[in-house]
Amino acid sequence: MITGASSGIGAETAKVLAAAGHPVALGARRVDAVEEIAAAIRAEGGEAVAHRLDVVDDESVADFAAKATADLGEIEVLVSNAGLVAPGATIEVTSERFGREIDVNLVGAHRIVRTFAPAMVERRRGDIVFVSSDVVVRPRPFMAAYSAGKWGLEGMINALQMELEGTGVRASIVRPGPTWSGMGTDWDDDEAAFVLNQWVRFGLARHPHFLKAKAQADAIATVVGAPRGVHLSLLDVNPEAPVEEKS
Repeated sequence: MITGASSGIGAETAKVLAAAGHPVALGARRVDAVEEIAAAIRAEGGEAVAHRLDVVDDESVADFAAKATADLGEIEVLVSNAGLVAPGATIEVTSERFGREIDVNLVGAHRIVRTFAPAMVERRRGDIVFVSSDVVVRPRPFMAAYSAGKWGLEGMINALQMELEGTGVRASIVRPGPTWSGMGTDWDDDEAAFVLNQWVRFGLARHPHFLKAKAQADAIATVVGAPRGVHLSLLDVNPEAPVEEKS
């Protein structure tokens, strides 16, 4: 199952895993979008279902889990990808909005794990892949809530990895660098330009290349496809800089 599957990394991950032979359950708040992606996967010969999922809502998570399990059976692979980011100065954004981002990016991931991981532990197998962000190692200005949420997420995952050791369940991090995805597409153009300029100002945009979302999906498939006995605990996936011309 994939959370945040309506666009970007989540949508591409659903397609890549389905092409590899995994039945996939797509979850997101935008039901029309995930249903369209699931239909496209089925048209290509894959097995896919889609249901509404809001990771900040306990009832929504429980409902999605019941429907996905009824459709596909027990979940063997969980990709926690749902995320939320909005631009704004730390001292200006409301605490309510700040908390909303933390709820989606951190607590939402915990709701999903708490719902699906116990059955994985009981079966002594499973993969949980969390989509993090390079803001964990390179925090971005005017994205403090997102940075804080992803820092907290990786803290939770590192604790979880130790707790799951010996259970047969692998918890892994895929940490995207700059990637074209659905996140940020709803920003005001002027705000987006301002934030990008601040990245440049603080040396956080060393070159102009961004990865396509499929690159992150392929990394997730690599983690899931690792043979038993191998745990890819962290993949840091960044765009390669353009080749410099010799002077």
